[in-house]
Amino acid sequence: MPVPVPRQRVSPAVESGQAAVLPKQQVGSSMESAAATAPPAATAPAAPAAPVVSANSTDLTLLVIEDDPAGTFTVPSLLDTAGTRVRIRTARNLTEAERLLTDDVHCILLDLTLPSPSGEDGDELATLRHVLRLAPRHPVLALTAEADAERAAEAVRVGAQDYLFRDELDGRQLSRAIRYAVERKRADTAQHKLAESRLRAQENARLERGLLPTPLLEGSNLRFASRYRPGRSRALLGGDFYDTVRTSDGTVHAMIGDVCGHGPDEAALGVELRIAWRALTFAGLCGDELLSTLQQVLEHERESEEIFATLCTVDIAPDGRRAGLCLAGHPAPLIARQGRAAQLLPYEDGGPALGLLPRARWSRRQVELGGSWSLMMYTDGLIEGRVGPPGSKQRLGQDGMVDMINRQLTAGLTGEALLEAAVNEARDLNGGELTDDVALLLLDRG
Repeated sequence: MPVPVPRQRVSPAVESGQAAVLPKQQVGSSMESAAATAPPAATAPAAPAAPVVSANSTDLTLLVIEDDPAGTFTVPSLLDTAGTRVRIRTARNLTEAERLLTDDVHCILLDLTLPSPSGEDGDELATLRHVLRLAPRHPVLALTAEADAERAAEAVRVGAQDYLFRDELDGRQLSRAIRYAVERKRADTAQHKLAESRLRAQENARLERGLLPTPLLEGSNLRFASRYRPGRSRALLGGDFYDTVRTSDGTVHAMIGDVCGHGPDEAALGVELRIAWRALTFAGLCGDELLSTLQQVLEHERESEEIFATLCTVDIAPDGRRAGLCLAGHPAPLIARQGRAAQLLPYEDGGPALGLLPRARWSRRQVELGGSWSLMMYTDGLIEGRVGPPGSKQRLGQDGMVDMINRQLTAGLTGEALLEAAVNEARDLNGGELTDDVALLLLDRG
């Protein structure tokens, strides 16, 4: 039999599946009890958390928002064939609804004839819009008369999950509508979050991809290859940075560096240093003058005085046979000449990392490259991986890296394939992913 809408916060009769009738003289006091036990308006959350339907629980809570002064509106007894129990809370206005809208409410049944909020009388669906703003993560069912089908359809377009006709309301229909609304809202929310996540990932990828360098080597006979692997998961950019440009006199300038750490702040600082290096290089700076200016940039942009950056710069003469080398706390490049084993370039004259000493100086060392060669620049993420049995503290190091590259050169690897093999073997020797950022840059001549 139909059950008049109970005026208490939770209806035990409906919860047990039995019909319950409240005498009209108890209606007012029941609502006062509900208001007294509800949380104060000042502490009620502005946007309650999304309702959760546990897989191990069949109970649902329905908040009915309607204004029926005569007390003739009834909600059918709700206990469907699957054993779902529906607890009912009622509110006669939006103020009461806000107090009763707690996290355990799964669905809202809103009477569209409820008076509009003050100042919004011109909008027939103003009350619905207000409830949707009040409970953006809760499914809302619109209740109206059959003669008002057009407004009911418009309510669904505005944001209600479904609409029900007052004169045709029965327990089975209402239980099914509640279940459907809850599941559809959950699916809509999951889809919305997935779309937001994908959009955010795409935006981050476009941003980070745009921050990665585009080598400017037009007019040069040198071949360029690079490999970049950030240490933080699901990122395209880390604290390592590199760049290569050719200036108007035919000199090819290459640089690789590493900001201490590998988070987003270090990645941003690395981008700033790379862009500054490119601008200063095109302006004609080289050697100590270039590194001193980059140190000033670092000191102005870093968040704390503990942050520093290592750097290696190479400027290759237009004929490609010799180069100038500057090291600022960075490991020396590796060179492989035709018919000879790969070896490290001299590094005894290197200076300190950028940001460590306020008035540091860096010498530029002249090195002979020869006629046909491959020059590999790298960051310490490649050489600091572990080697040996699990738990070993031994690291690959520069000597281990040189041996590894020589094996791969003997196997005929060059260019991108050589760099990819180097990173993969270092990872395998480490027994898992390398935790630090890794950047490699390869220039070939001949």
